[in-house]
This record gives sequence, structure tokens and C-alpha cells, in this order.
Amino acid sequence: MQTNDSNVPEMLVYSEGVYRTAPTRVSWLSRVFPSLNFYRKFGWNVYKSSIKARQGEYDDAEWSRSSHEVITALESVGVKTEVSGIDNVRSLNSPCVFVGNHMSTLETIVMASIIRPVLPVTFVVKQSLIDYPMFRHILRSRNPIAVSRDHPREDFKAVMEGGLSRLKAGISIVVFPQTTRSVTFDPAQFNSIGVKLALRAAVPVVPIALLTDAWGNGKRIKEFGRIDPTKTVRFAFGEPITIEDRSARQHQQVIEFIESKLAQWR
Repeated sequence: MQTNDSNVPEMLVYSEGVYRTAPTRVSWLSRVFPSLNFYRKFGWNVYKSSIKARQGEYDDAEWSRSSHEVITALESVGVKTEVSGIDNVRSLNSPCVFVGNHMSTLETIVMASIIRPVLPVTFVVKQSLIDYPMFRHILRSRNPIAVSRDHPREDFKAVMEGGLSRLKAGISIVVFPQTTRSVTFDPAQFNSIGVKLALRAAVPVVPIALLTDAWGNGKRIKEFGRIDPTKTVRFAFGEPITIEDRSARQHQQVIEFIESKLAQWR
């Protein structure tokens, strides 16, 4: 069994393999203006992290810590968080490909504080995010795999080649194989690139189901939408799946896991 990385301590406290937000006192300001108060804290977090990244001081421990700060900032305005299935990640004895649905900006930012204390990880992200002035120094320091979402063949090649090299180096990959972020899950828009990468690298897939619409998609700037404290953020990690043959059956297993969790939560 793979043990936690002692250089990146866990900051989420799990009880019987599940993390749930502890009862939190929410200030009057946060109750009335949850989005305003959250983004004030989030902006300061990103500013500090960006400075460290430019100075070459934004390592994995800092990444995990700043990611956890985003969870606590959400909780401070009333958003509750639940994480289950972490023991499925802890049980791994190799890197893996995490494959999940994609709903909002939230998962890309906070998942480091969940996964990185257990094993090294990076993400497949849009090139536009890497070029985004607010995030570029932070994201580039994480050695992500960049895709355009406009050129499927080149994106496939980038994920296969970049993913394989990172997995061989012991770094797991998080893939959100939807064509776009959406609060609804459409299997027809959920491609099999994650399981194909896992098949080529001979590593397991760990499915992730997530419900993150507490952080809405913005109308003008998609990354910055309304924060809704009445909604609970949920992450569930499924059991590792060994990929075989042409991987179609395992891809369907991932879809079924996500659909079952979303149905349960809603």
C-alpha cells in the first residue's frame, strides 16, 4: 500500500474515510455577501501563490496548502464540503489516471489538497488557463498537460505523450474528458481519452464523481461565477479499475460510477 507523502501533510481530517465540513460559524458579511467575501480571500490566496511561483518557491506542499485555503474560504462563507472514497486512492501502489466529470472551476483548484498529500499528481488543463494572467505562474509550476479543446488530434497526442512520460515518472494524471464544463452530465460528451491513456501506460483508472455547482460559472468570465452557500461540494473516488483490451467496458464503468453518485446526491 502506498503511504502518504510526509512532505505534503494532509490537512483534511477524515472520519472513517470521509471528510465533512465541521460546524462553522459564518459571519454576517459572509451570509449577506458570500461571493464577495469568498473572492476577496481567493484573490489574496492567488496573489500570494503567484508570487511564490514566480520566485520558484511554489512546490507541492505550497500547492496543497493553498488549495486547502480555498476549501476553508468556501467553508467560511457557508459552503459545506464532503469527500469520500479517499481510501481507494491510498490503496494504490502505482500512479493512476483520475477520470472525472467537470462542473466548475472549483475542482481544478481544490483537488490538489485532496490528492497531493497521498500521491504526486498533475492535471490536463486548457492552454487558455495556463496563459491566463491570474493563474499562469501557478499552473506552469505544476507541470500540467496543456490542450486546446479546438484540435482533437493534437490534444490526443499531447495527452498520450505527456501523460505517459509523467506516469512513468510516478506522477498521476487528472483528466476531465468532457467537451465543456456543465452542471449536467452527458455521457455522449464524455470521451474515453483517460482510459486510453491508462491502457497505454498500464496503470489503473480511479473514477471521480463530483458535484461542485456551489461555485457557479460566470456569464462574462466563466471562471468567476456566483458562490451558493446552500449547496454542498461533493467528491467521491471510486475503486481503481484495471484497463483491459480496448477499454470500452472500463470507460462505461467510469460513466456508471459518476451517474450513480450524481443521482444519489441529487
